[in-house]
Parts: sequence; structure tokens; C-alpha cells
Amino acid sequence: MKATKPLALLLALMMILTLAAGITPAAFADDAKDKTELIVFAAASMTETLTELKDKYEKANPDVTITYNFDSSGTLKTQIQEGADCDLFISAAPKQMNALDASCDKEKNPDGLDFVLQGSRINLLENKVALVVPEGNPKGVKSFDQLVGLLKAGDVFLAMGNSDVPVGQYTQKILAFYELNEEELAKAGLLTYGTNVKEVTTQVKEASVDCGVVYGTDAFSAGLEVVDTATKEMCGQVIYPAAVLNVSKHPEAAQAFLDYLTGEEATEVFEGVGFSPMTK
Repeated sequence: MKATKPLALLLALMMILTLAAGITPAAFADDAKDKTELIVFAAASMTETLTELKDKYEKANPDVTITYNFDSSGTLKTQIQEGADCDLFISAAPKQMNALDASCDKEKNPDGLDFVLQGSRINLLENKVALVVPEGNPKGVKSFDQLVGLLKAGDVFLAMGNSDVPVGQYTQKILAFYELNEEELAKAGLLTYGTNVKEVTTQVKEASVDCGVVYGTDAFSAGLEVVDTATKEMCGQVIYPAAVLNVSKHPEAAQAFLDYLTGEEATEVFEGVGFSPMTK
């Protein structure tokens, strides 16, 4: 009981000092309430880099909290179309962004969707499409050219993305470049699919396949061996467009974060895993 009076005096003193400073218990709640939550939908291949940049950005901007949704660009596009909250969208290919951009023609935006805040869209980054193998490369896969022969002979098991996933679409272009029939290869049991690039990466990492087609940045992050890289002629450029959405609750804050992603600090992080900035 003797400690009760000193404790009460201490609590009273703390309250007096708090009131003198103009701080009330409600102020703490107001601080939390005033924080801006940015919801960013981004291609799964950006998971590691954007997670690192989130920490840096939030440290420099304590009034902002960034919440990510990482998945295949096709899935993210569908979620946005169906009304999911999103402030900023970063796709792994122009196709999904075009389908949400009212400034695109009917061929690129067949449903006439209007979600992109005009004037905010940029081509943020460029990636590479890579042929990767498990540790030890048991099948001795050396290049895309050699892979063609192995597929024709039925001697290899390849992992690729689904047709609604950008990395899968790039892989389809590579198969078409070599005049390979994807449907026949799948029926022959030579192909397996992933719903996003991370699933393909995992299959190769776990050696459940002989090789896989992923982005160079995912190969770097997963520590996979790259045996070949696709050329522009084989699958086109791998461009990552980004845009603030016109349904954003915080368009100015979203634009500020997008501007940050084109700056020196973010560029260093992107280049560290193999991305090439396109905004400079």
C-alpha cells in the first residue's frame, strides 16, 4: 500500500505534462486515423523489390502506409475491374494495363474499361525473359535453341505461366517463334503451368521440372541458374507499365509514390535484381 501514493503522484504528473503539451489520448487515435493507406496492386515478379522499397518509403514518409497485393497481372486486372480498392497498378505487361485504359482503342481495350487516371501512366521498368534450370541442371539444358530439340524429342519437362499470365504470354510467343505447338506439347505431358511467375520459379527451384521460363529478376531473387535469355525478336520487350487509378481514394499520395519509384533510391534497388528503368 505504501507504493500507492507515489504511483498516483507519478500518474498525475504524467497527465499534467501531457495536457501541458497539448496532447490528449484522442490525439494518438487521430494520428493513426490521419495516416494514408496506399493500396498497390503489383505483378508478382516485383515482390522482393517493392517490399524493400516499402520499408524505405514508409520510413521517410511516416504518414503513409503501403499495402501490397501481389499476383499475376491478369488476376490483378480482374480484381480492379470487379471493384477492388486499388490506388496504383503496376503490370508486368502492357496488355493488362491497356485493358483498363480508356485512351486505348477497342482492340486493346475491348470492354471500354476506364480505370487509369489519364496523365499518370508511365512505362516504369523493363525485364528479361529467362530460361532457368534447377541446381545441377540434370537435363543439361543449355539454351532456347537446344530446348526446341528436347521438346520435339519429348525429353524435357518445361514449366511456364498460364495464358492469362504475362510470363506465360511471353513464353507462348517464344514457342510460336520456334513454330512449336503448345497444345500438342501439353497433351504429350511436356508442359506444366503456374498461375503466376512465382509458381513457375518454385517448380524449378524444387526440381519438379527440368527447366522453366521466368523473368530474369525472379531467377536472381530465387538464386536460379539462367542458361539463356530471350531476345526482343523472340517475345518482344518485357515492359512494366504503371498508373494511378481514377478510382483511387488517395491519387496525390499514389502519384507521389509512383514518382518515388522513378527516383535514384528505387532505381538502385530495381537495377540490383536486373530490372532496367525506362523512365529516364
